[in-house]
Amino acid sequence: MTDIPKDLNSFATQQNNVYFWADGTEMARTGLVNRQEVPLETVPESVRWAVLSAENASFYSDPGISVKGIGRAALTLVTGGDTQGGSTITQQYVKNIYLNQEQSLGRKVDEAFIAVKLDRRLSKDEILAGYLNTSWFGRGSYGIERAALAYYGKHASELGPSEGAFLAAVLKGAGLYDPVLSPDNRKRAVDRWSWTLDRMVETGHLSREERARYTEFPEPKERQPQTGLSGQTGYLVDLARSYLEANGGPSAAQLDLGGYQIRTTFERERTAALGRAVEEQGKKLDAAQRPADVNVRVGAASVANDGRILALYGGPDYLKQGFNNANTSNVPAGSAFGPIVYAAGLDHGAQRKRGAARTPVTPGTPYDGNDGINVMTPEGPYWGRNGKIVTAVNDGRRSYGTIALRTAVEQSVNGPMAQLGLDVGLDLVRRTALDLGILPATLGEAVPAFALGNSRPSAIRTAGAYTAFADGGLRTDPYSVAAVTRGGEPVALRLPAAARVLKPEVARQVDEALKGAVREGTAGAARAAGPQVAGKTGTTQDRTAGWFVGYAGGVSTAVTVFRMDPKTMQLSSLEGLAGADPNTPDWSYPAAVWAGYVNA
Repeated sequence: MTDIPKDLNSFATQQNNVYFWADGTEMARTGLVNRQEVPLETVPESVRWAVLSAENASFYSDPGISVKGIGRAALTLVTGGDTQGGSTITQQYVKNIYLNQEQSLGRKVDEAFIAVKLDRRLSKDEILAGYLNTSWFGRGSYGIERAALAYYGKHASELGPSEGAFLAAVLKGAGLYDPVLSPDNRKRAVDRWSWTLDRMVETGHLSREERARYTEFPEPKERQPQTGLSGQTGYLVDLARSYLEANGGPSAAQLDLGGYQIRTTFERERTAALGRAVEEQGKKLDAAQRPADVNVRVGAASVANDGRILALYGGPDYLKQGFNNANTSNVPAGSAFGPIVYAAGLDHGAQRKRGAARTPVTPGTPYDGNDGINVMTPEGPYWGRNGKIVTAVNDGRRSYGTIALRTAVEQSVNGPMAQLGLDVGLDLVRRTALDLGILPATLGEAVPAFALGNSRPSAIRTAGAYTAFADGGLRTDPYSVAAVTRGGEPVALRLPAAARVLKPEVARQVDEALKGAVREGTAGAARAAGPQVAGKTGTTQDRTAGWFVGYAGGVSTAVTVFRMDPKTMQLSSLEGLAGADPNTPDWSYPAAVWAGYVNA
C-alpha cells in the first residue's frame, strides 16, 4: 500500500534562501543547491567502498533495509535518541529523495517500505549512484562531485582512498566533522577517518600494506565564502544562519536546500553607520609606516534591551576576512568586565574572613586604591604560582588612596576591583557573569586577574551583558533572527525570553556608576551623546585589547580593538596604535568609534 513517489521532492524545488533586514527589505540571497550528478563509474571504487564500509558494508547483499537497525531506530526514537544510525544506504537514499527529514515512526515506516520496493526495482549500482549524487556533505554541497570540489578542489574521479574516507566521515554530519569549524571537529574527523580506513581493511577493500601508507590526515582546504556576501552582509548572514541552526530552526542541510525567508533583527541604517564610524577611525592607521598598525582589527555590536542584535561590524569585508571580529572568543575584556564584578559585589556582599558572615557592599564601601597593594584572601595575601604575592597594578601606576567602590568603577581603578573579586568570591562573580550572558567557554581562569577581565567574551555578548544594567536587571539573550517562513508558512523557531538576572536596585547602582564614568570618569568620550548615556572603558594589563562599552536609548554597544596575527591568532600589544603616544590609553581608539557611531 506504500507507493514510491514519482517526483524527487528535494531537488525539483531547489530555491534561494532570502535574508531580510529588520524593516523587511531584502538583505541577501543565499543557499542555491550546489549539486552535480556524475556516473558511478567515475567515482573510484576505493571511494565507494570507503562510504560503504563506514555506512553499510552489507549493501550489495541486503534487501534494502536492516531489520535490526530499524528495531534499534524505533527504540531510540521512543526514548528520544537519534534514529539515523539504523538506516541502510538504500534507506538513506529514500530519505534524501522522497521523504522529509522529520524524526517520526511514520516516516521511518514509509522509509523502510519504499526502500524494499526500490531495492527490487533498481540495481544496487543505481541506488549507490543515486545516494552518492544526492547526499549532503556540508559546505552547501550535495553529491560526491561537489563535495570533492568543496573540500579538495578536485573532481570526484581524482579522489583517493584517504580522501574518500574523510568524505565518508562528513556524511555523518558536516557540523560535527568538518575540521575547519573547530578543534573538536578536527579530532572527531581524524578519528572517524582512521576508523573508516581500518574498516575498509576489515571488509577486504583495502590491503594492510596500503592502509599503512595513510598515516597523515588529508586536510581539506579552507571553506570558500559565497559570493554576494561582501562587506558586512556575510557576517550578518553567518550569524543569522548559526542562530537558526542552534535554536530549533532549519538544519544546516535544510538551509542548503533553500526556500526559506529569514527576517533578521539587523537594522540597515545602524549597520551602515557603524561601518562608517570604524572606517573613519581607520584613516588614522598606516600599516606601511608603523608596525603598531599592522593586523589591527575592530569588532563592534549593538544589542537592544530586548536582545535583538541591531548592528555589528565583523571586519573590513567578509569575502576577504571570514573571521568575525564582533563574535570572538580570544580577546580579553579587561576592565570592561569591572561592572560585572561590581554587580556581583552589590548583589552578594563580601566575606573577608573565612567562616564569617557576609557584609553588605555598597557604592560607598571604601577600598584601598593605591598602586602595588597586596591582593588579600580571607587567610592572608594571595600567592601566585610564581611564588610571589599578587599585587594590584593600576593604569599608569597611579595611586588613589582610600576610594569608594563607585568611584573606582568610574575611574577604572584596578586594585579595588581585584580585591572586590576575592572578597565576593570568584565563584559568585563567575555566576553573575553567566547570568549576564557571558558564555562559559569564554570565562577566564579563577585567579585575581579574573576580576580584571581575563575572560574573553565577544562584543556581542559584552553589549548584551550591559543591557541588564540599562534595563533594571532584566536581560534577554542576544538573537539575530526574528521570524522564518517557507512557502508562506511560519517555521518553528525558539526565541529567547527576558529574565531577571539582577535585583533592580543593583542594576540601578551599576547604571549610576556607568553614567558617572561618562560625566566625570574615564568614559568622558561619550558625553556628547547625551545626558543619559552610560559607558565604561576597557584595557588589559598586557595592552592586547581596548574596549568601549556603553548604552543610550535602550541600545547597548560594545566596540573592541585588538591586533591579531591571522595565522597564529596570537594577540599583540596596542602600544603606539595609530601613532598615539605610548601613554595614550588603549580604549581611546574604540571610544572614538563608539562616539562617532552613537552620535550618527
